[in-house]
Amino acid sequence: MNGWSDDTERRRRTEPPLPPELSPRRAAAAGGVPPQSGRRPQPGGAPGGAYGPPSAYGPPGAGVPGGPGAPRGPRWSTRRKIGWAALGLVVVLLVVSASTYFWADSKVRREVDLGKVEDRPPTGKGTNYLIVGSDSREGLTKEQEKQLHTGADSGQRTDSMMILHTGGNGTTMMSLPRDSYVTIPAFTGQRTHKRYAASTHKLNRAYSDGGPELLTRTIEYNTGIRIDHYAEIGFSGFVNLVDALGGVKMCLDKPLHDKASGADFSAGCQTLDGRQSLAFVRQRHQEADQDLGRMRNQQKFLSTLAHQAASPSTVLNPFKLYPVIGSGLDTLVVDKKMSLPDLASMFWAMKGVTGGSGHSITVPIANANYMTPNDGDAVKWDMAKAKPLFDELRSDQKVTVADSGR
Repeated sequence: MNGWSDDTERRRRTEPPLPPELSPRRAAAAGGVPPQSGRRPQPGGAPGGAYGPPSAYGPPGAGVPGGPGAPRGPRWSTRRKIGWAALGLVVVLLVVSASTYFWADSKVRREVDLGKVEDRPPTGKGTNYLIVGSDSREGLTKEQEKQLHTGADSGQRTDSMMILHTGGNGTTMMSLPRDSYVTIPAFTGQRTHKRYAASTHKLNRAYSDGGPELLTRTIEYNTGIRIDHYAEIGFSGFVNLVDALGGVKMCLDKPLHDKASGADFSAGCQTLDGRQSLAFVRQRHQEADQDLGRMRNQQKFLSTLAHQAASPSTVLNPFKLYPVIGSGLDTLVVDKKMSLPDLASMFWAMKGVTGGSGHSITVPIANANYMTPNDGDAVKWDMAKAKPLFDELRSDQKVTVADSGR
């Protein structure tokens, strides 16, 4: 025999025979493990080939791609799906919020430079906003001016002025009559560049002669209250904002009829559209105290408008929110340092006046029909009561001065 046969024979003689239960042939005959073939295992397969015996490598076919023993991919649990969906929603909300912020910020008209105001009083506590309603006809056609009863007067004037103070002792909205007889400090004309001496005139004259900057300086000079931010809206912006809100609900305790402003309302609760709202805040001839009564209506209306603009029905409805933001910012003129958070704080404070967390007052009045030597009838402040009030606002104390103008 050759070497290979001799080796085989030698192993057969020296190695003990397999027990009957482990004999491949007997096991095969009994239906057990089939006899092992001489085939080499397939690549990636288990020892003994694809049909090898069960072993520590797993069940038959283990390791064969797609086989019963092949490893399975990760299972997506319901909790993981919800987590990914929530993350996607957060990302979408962040993108939408950021886009809305930059869109709104780009519409803000920062045109008033309070840095030009001369001889300013020291900074007080809290924040003071000067809110001005002007009779600007910007954006109105001649037909719209006729429909809104804006009149034919030329030049720029204010229709209302209020100081909105916010701080640790709540919110106070103080109206300043446009016919207040005050000192207009010395100033340099915007167009003439001439220097004008200090004079005494109606407060509205400051706006006509020097715009928002001189108006701000005049109010600071006469009250000692430093104005932190300025906001102004004209007729067109007012009407568009109210219409975008779908109207403002007002409750009147008596009917109002004023041919000059176009106001024609019955008593009771009703929703006013933009044109009607403008007529309501401008009417004064039916009020016993004329401009003072009109200012009370303006305070009530503006706080109601702010409350409605900040309601969930507006904020949570994008089809309503975006038109409201766009209409409000298109014609709102503010100071150069006014940010969107500042604007939001201003509207939130106005909303608080209606909600009970603040109150509205008028600067104390000594004579509502004061005859001046050069400006006709005007409103004279009661400085004995006004000065303590100004001190309280400037130092952010609780307002205790009685409102003699109401």
